[in-house]
Amino acid sequence: MLVPLSWLLEYAPLPEPVDPIEVARRLTAVGLEIEGLEHVGQDISGVVIARVLEITELTEFRKPIRYCKVTTGPGAGGSGGSSPRASTADDERYVICGAANFAVGDLVALALPGASLPGGFEIAARKAYGRVSNGMICSAAELAIGEDHSGIMVLPPDAPLGADFIEYAGLRDVVLDVNVTPDKGHALSVRGIARELASAYAVGYTDPAGADDPAEAPNSEVYQASIADPSACDRFALREVRGVDPDRPTPLRMKIRLARAGMRSVSLAVDVTNYLMIELGQPMHAFDRSRLSGPIVVRRGADGEKLETLDHVVRQLDPDDILITDASGPISMAGTMGGLATEVSEESTDLVIEAAHFSAAGTARMSRRHRLFSEASARFERGVDYELPLRASAKAAAMLAELGGGTVIAGYSLATAPIEPVEISIPDELPDRVAGVAYGPEVVVRRLREVGCVVSVDGSKLKVGPPSWRPDLTDPNDLAEEVIRLEGYDKVGVAMPRAAAGKGRTATQRLRLAIARELAGAGYVEVLSSAFGAAEDFDRMQLPAGDVRRRAVRLANPISDKEPLMRTSLLPSLFKVAVRNIGRGFADLALFELGQVFRVRSDAGAGSEGLAAAPILAVDHRPTKDEEALVEAALPDQPRLVGCLLTGKFEAAGWWGEGRPANLYDAIEAAREVLRTSRVPYTVRAGQKEPWHPGRCAEFVVSGSGSESGSGSGDGSVEPVVLGYAGELHPRVITAFRLPARTCAMELDLTAIEALAAAQPAEQAPLISGYPVAIQDVALVVDDSVPAEDVQAALVDGAASAAPAGAASLLEDVRLFDVYSGEQTGEGRRSLAYALRFRAPDRTLTDEEVAVARDAAVAEASRRTGAVLRSG
Repeated sequence: MLVPLSWLLEYAPLPEPVDPIEVARRLTAVGLEIEGLEHVGQDISGVVIARVLEITELTEFRKPIRYCKVTTGPGAGGSGGSSPRASTADDERYVICGAANFAVGDLVALALPGASLPGGFEIAARKAYGRVSNGMICSAAELAIGEDHSGIMVLPPDAPLGADFIEYAGLRDVVLDVNVTPDKGHALSVRGIARELASAYAVGYTDPAGADDPAEAPNSEVYQASIADPSACDRFALREVRGVDPDRPTPLRMKIRLARAGMRSVSLAVDVTNYLMIELGQPMHAFDRSRLSGPIVVRRGADGEKLETLDHVVRQLDPDDILITDASGPISMAGTMGGLATEVSEESTDLVIEAAHFSAAGTARMSRRHRLFSEASARFERGVDYELPLRASAKAAAMLAELGGGTVIAGYSLATAPIEPVEISIPDELPDRVAGVAYGPEVVVRRLREVGCVVSVDGSKLKVGPPSWRPDLTDPNDLAEEVIRLEGYDKVGVAMPRAAAGKGRTATQRLRLAIARELAGAGYVEVLSSAFGAAEDFDRMQLPAGDVRRRAVRLANPISDKEPLMRTSLLPSLFKVAVRNIGRGFADLALFELGQVFRVRSDAGAGSEGLAAAPILAVDHRPTKDEEALVEAALPDQPRLVGCLLTGKFEAAGWWGEGRPANLYDAIEAAREVLRTSRVPYTVRAGQKEPWHPGRCAEFVVSGSGSESGSGSGDGSVEPVVLGYAGELHPRVITAFRLPARTCAMELDLTAIEALAAAQPAEQAPLISGYPVAIQDVALVVDDSVPAEDVQAALVDGAASAAPAGAASLLEDVRLFDVYSGEQTGEGRRSLAYALRFRAPDRTLTDEEVAVARDAAVAEASRRTGAVLRSG
């Protein structure tokens, strides 16, 4: 927010001389971030108020040129000059001007030869269009007090002729750039910042809104209003001003202050409401009374309603939108932007002034839904003083009547809804305990009253009623923070806390780090994708109706209306990251992410998209077990997953070769890498799970024995636990997400893996035999439907069975190194070639021992899988 220092000093008079740097420092010290300050008007000099005496139209040029005779009249040379004297020839001069919006007799701002204008522009007498111009008649833009380039700035008739224009208009000022944080909505106004400034300097403060509501009563002659939805609005006030002269200009000083605050001058009615919005923090809107029909009602939107707003955009309204309506339908998006049909125009004479207190959350959601952000919505969504509408509208009506020549209709129309008063109990020593500084009860009470709180003392307890303009004060610690910041954060001592001796990372943290390191070493790049998604993602992933991944948590106030759900899978987020990178020319991707997903618990009800609201716990004590249980019950399941995505080339092309495209086996190997790192024994089998291709998907399972997630069957066996899937994505999923063909992905349940890893015995360093290894290759022919994993498991078990009782298996390792199918294997069959490594820890194996172990392994594979030893 941009705010002129002179405006603040009207309500917080500081002792002279005022140092702007110190003002910025003190405001920053109390929590308002001053991002910069600018000295404005300091580079302007030599501009005086002059009267136009004659205008000669020069018609021989392409564009209209006027040769004007002006005078600076008596007292030329600035305010504080000599006593009035008669105008002389020295006061008169001729200037060339291209504007046509002024007439003979008008008062204008004249830059004399030798004057300096913003940007270092020097004025000198010069010859142009065959005439000599002794100065320049200035526009608002040329004096850096607005963006109006359309014509010359015509001054009021009572402006002092010959006076220094800089002093008259108050051009020299300091503008503060205040970054108002979301929790300090009261500081989005001169009223709020001046209160903080007065507190920082310990000077008196004058509330520009006045202390009390005007001593008036409701009047049925004033346009009537009502509130249909109290959750959308709890204060709605209307006042009327009739007979306003639409040609009356906005006062110069008001224009200048609006320009300094970053707002352009529009018309008197709009400028007055904008001026008071900046001064008081209360957004207001002026309606043309002649364009209204029927009583005004504040309500939510209805299906199919539309509104053309002041920016000439026709907006499709949402049932959750907060609207101001009359008999014709919506006339304004409450707290955001008015409608075009009822705007104040150049012919408007009878005005209805609206001031209200709208729901902060409702206004914020509506503003984001329509991507419509305004100065009004910025204030409402941070919290506006709910007791201000009557006072602000009264001030607006009075200003319009005074400046526009209108008549205020006595009284007002006011619709209200009950607001529960807030009372906070706080021990008077709480700020001392929080900050570790001895403030004392007197300081605590004084500072809270400076903020505007009503404080009653009951022994060592304080009962505090926050002011209506501070909706952010809801908790004892909020009040403690107010005392601490006003007393100064610099008084809080700096002491490094003594860190307790730690034990390093936990086993779970070490496992996650190891998995991330292994995947990165395999060529994957870690990403942190968005935790939000949309219901359309479930359809694009081809998820069936009962899939657990459809049980998503819906956010009450999403950052984007297009993604209102918490994600239930990492894959859609990874898909979107991939699409974004591909769109920027990075087509070869190997991405991975370790992150949480959020799923509604199975006991929350079928199809539930939300959970019960979690209780807001006190912060002055540790939560009890019952309170922890309430919070836990309101939370969704939050398992941690690990996911990978591959597309394009997995091995880049170069001088070493053409490279290799990523395929489903790379995704499967990524899953194997995760499970190997975690030391969890697993089995791979053919799987079928959306969004993977049903014929190109591997399922990773682990025996349920010893796992809490395993479920027993009637025969005492334990169902295996599925850890996740890897493979190639289904073509329809690839098309829906606009991914490249043959994109592959992997997703495993890392929470389940961590639990299984924790149950594994401590890893022992392997015993390395110093005796030679014996390698035997075997090629086994099996049906295509037989998984290679089953054949390998049978080989391991068979070799182990050949070992003497109590002795370790001689089979050290088994590796699949070739898969072949063709005429020699027969239709529907394939050959799997394995390398078997045999070694004994205490001796060199004989050929006979190796042959016995090999034959036992082959025999067991034949018995369990129907494998036949391939010959030739």
